[in-house]
Amino acid sequence: MQRPDHDYSDTMTENGAASGEHSDAAKYDFMVVSNRLPVDRCAAGEPGDDGSGWRRSPGGLVTALAPMMTKTDGAWVGWHGAPDETVEPFSHGSMDLVPVQLSTDDVELYYEGFSNATLWPLYHDVIAPPEFHRTWWEAYRSVNRRFADAVVRHADHGATVWVQDYQLQLVPRMLREARPDLRIGFFNHIPFPPPEIFAQLPWRHAIIDGLLGADLVGFQRSSDAGNFMRSARRFLGASVKQQQVHVKGANGDITHIARAQAFPISIDVQQISELARKPEIIERARQIRQDLGNPKTILLGVDRLDYTKGIRHRLKAYEELLNEGKLKVGDATLIQVASPSRERVEQYRLLREEVEGTVGHINGTYDTIQNTAVRYLHHSYPIEEMVALYLAADVMLVTALRDGMNLVAKEYVTARTNNDGALVLSEFAGAADQLKQALLMNPHDIDGLKDTVMRAVRMSAKESARRMRSMRKQILDHDVDYWSAEFLHALNEKVVRDDS
Repeated sequence: MQRPDHDYSDTMTENGAASGEHSDAAKYDFMVVSNRLPVDRCAAGEPGDDGSGWRRSPGGLVTALAPMMTKTDGAWVGWHGAPDETVEPFSHGSMDLVPVQLSTDDVELYYEGFSNATLWPLYHDVIAPPEFHRTWWEAYRSVNRRFADAVVRHADHGATVWVQDYQLQLVPRMLREARPDLRIGFFNHIPFPPPEIFAQLPWRHAIIDGLLGADLVGFQRSSDAGNFMRSARRFLGASVKQQQVHVKGANGDITHIARAQAFPISIDVQQISELARKPEIIERARQIRQDLGNPKTILLGVDRLDYTKGIRHRLKAYEELLNEGKLKVGDATLIQVASPSRERVEQYRLLREEVEGTVGHINGTYDTIQNTAVRYLHHSYPIEEMVALYLAADVMLVTALRDGMNLVAKEYVTARTNNDGALVLSEFAGAADQLKQALLMNPHDIDGLKDTVMRAVRMSAKESARRMRSMRKQILDHDVDYWSAEFLHALNEKVVRDDS
């Protein structure tokens, strides 16, 4: 007989502890749980190597949360990145790390399958069609259980646990059933779809129920929190009042109140600002412009190679501007950085072929002997090189069709310490809620996108400075430390029940 969607008890012993619990397991009063650990393997002599064979991963989440591992008695739970390999808990720098083991099948079914071929496209407005496979769902549930078991083994009584992102949406409920003493937070880094789209998911009840195990569910935008609460009401019949969801147990009594709120994530402002002022980074930006023939205008796109980023729409608009003579090669160049992403997934292989074919067509049509129309870079770059690119670019193009936040937009603005440059920003990126002085546009409207690009190219220095100064103030006042502190403060607040 198939288990009910919400039955997580098969991993727990009679006393509520996770199966396989060891009495001598280290205990922590603050735990972060994410799909990946905050470290990557590295070879001796590679950048970041400290002799341990591991280096800290780049990214805002690690930057924001690593200090709390030392301020509190904290640990990070996640996969270490290699399938079919057992790694015991270890420390790196000042962080204690608890690896979760995944098999090759787990990676294929739970990660590449359910997480990235079911949930990712569904949560991004079905830009690509999601696939629904029961074997993927079973793997997703099994792996979520493994993460929850690791937390249960290592969480001290009354510990705070912060679960991260869409790969682990069942973990909060599993933790609450095993350890009701825990304070549980969850943050969804990607959009949450409206109920009309979420309704397609065969396991919608279990996902909502899993998230409602948390005391606080955080989202990038208020609209995402609203979508979640509407789904909770529609699919579980939950009582939703203001930002509170009154969660009931099997007997109909309210077990706890789950709150849903927006906490827009940000970046490490200090790191970007300091790099942008380094003479060697400024010189590298000058060299980039020189290598491109010192065009009047450099346009820049920086994205993972993902169908949600609107890269095809950007290239189409740029090609039409060249064809119409509004932009000319030699006067303008587009740099497109497209870092590799999920290359084993068919949708991503097809996207790469299409993007590279389009770039080849544009360059074949418009390149001159001296100048290129599009400088396409299918690489990942260190942050130092990225800041140099931000300084070199006159116009940043963020044309996402749907994006939880888009931190590239915030990095570009932060790097513009002279308050120059222009940001063209999709209204469908979460960053549009904060960066209201960007040039906002609808990337589906190619003519509107073209007009906005030309407005950015022709913008006066005075208008550019006014807009950039306003956006920089917003980001400097709301950096990644502000984000994490605000979420954890809200998580630990005493909840006043709203029965109005």
